[in-house]
Formats: sequence, C-alpha cells, structure tokens
Amino acid sequence: MAQRSAFLRSFARHWLKPVTLILLLLPFVWIAAQWALLLTGRPNDLGFEPVAATHHFLGQTAIRILLVSLAVTPFRDITRWAPIMQVRRRIGLAAFWYALLHLLAYFGADLFFSLPALWEDIVERTYITFGMAALLLLIPLAVTSFNSMIRKLGAQRWQQLHMAVYAIAVLAVIHHFFAEKGLQPGPLIHAGILALLLGWRVWKRVVPKLLPVARPQRG
Repeated sequence: MAQRSAFLRSFARHWLKPVTLILLLLPFVWIAAQWALLLTGRPNDLGFEPVAATHHFLGQTAIRILLVSLAVTPFRDITRWAPIMQVRRRIGLAAFWYALLHLLAYFGADLFFSLPALWEDIVERTYITFGMAALLLLIPLAVTSFNSMIRKLGAQRWQQLHMAVYAIAVLAVIHHFFAEKGLQPGPLIHAGILALLLGWRVWKRVVPKLLPVARPQRG
C-alpha cells in the first residue's frame, strides 16, 4: 500500500500532466496521419467522404473529451485521488480546441468560408443551431481557463461562470443527436454518460440534505 501511494504521488508530480497532454493530442495525430496517407495516395480510414469523416470525427472527439472533463470530479470523489483535478482545465481546453477544429473543418471544407452560408445553416438547421450555441458558450470558459484570469475574476465568480459547462454538454449532446441520420447508438451513449455525470452531481447536492443529521447523545 505504501509503495502504491508513493507511485501515485510520483506519477502525479512528474507524469500526470505530460501523459494527459499526449492522450489529448492522440486524436489530432490520428486524423492528421489519415490525411497524410490520403494525400500520398495510400490506404486510409477516411472512407469515400474524407471531409465529412474529418469533421464528424473532430466533433465526436470534442464531445467525448468534454464528457471526460465532467468525469474528473466524480473520479476524484470515488477514488479520493485529488491530483486528478490538476488536469481538469487542460481537458476542458482540449474539448474547446477540438470543437473549434470541428467548426473550421465544416466551415472551410463544406461552406468554403462563406459567412452567409454559415448563418443560413445556423438559422435553418437545428443541429447546427445547438452546435454553435455550445461552441459560443465554450469560448468564455476557454478564455478564462488560466490562473491569471481566475485571479482577475475571483474564485467564486470563476466557478459561477464555469457552471455553464453543464449547459454546454447538454447542447453538444443534442447537437450530436440531431446531426445523426436516424436513431444511432453514439448520441444515446453520450446522453447516457452525461445523465450519469449530472446525476452524480445532483445526488451529491441533494441526498446529504435529505439525510438526518446525527446528533451526539448526552451521557
């Protein structure tokens, strides 16, 4: 047990942040490698519609990383391993960057950077409306995910601002649900995971208030 605790402390001090960064970069490395294979005429996994496959992959990656960021606190609560909180903001920032890449892939390759076409899609297509709302709400969270901004805002105001991540996650899952044709398992799995993560937070807040407070007996 002592050896395990020493290993976890050493891992948290020296390896947690680098390993997290490498894991967060892996999806980008994979999609970049697929495009390198495609452009050099070699077999790849992008299929017959590489552009669509790319922005779908980036969007789903953004949602999954966002869900991982929401899973950090329950993981800490269950395992009592506090160092995991050191990488929560880094994971959240990665979700923002993948969401931004998802938008750029769609905006550039599908709409050829046409702002009128983008606005038309936002107004007329429900799933794009939800997706843009989620991305716009992510921007202030990304901008304030630095120690200097936390000091400027104050811890309480910063925490209140970042409560928006729950609404963002709901919007992102709805965006994915409407973006898929027919009833697909992916959005349902994401919705189920999100429901568990939000349910854990509700349980933590509500259940302790409902339980009777034990009072010490007078001897």
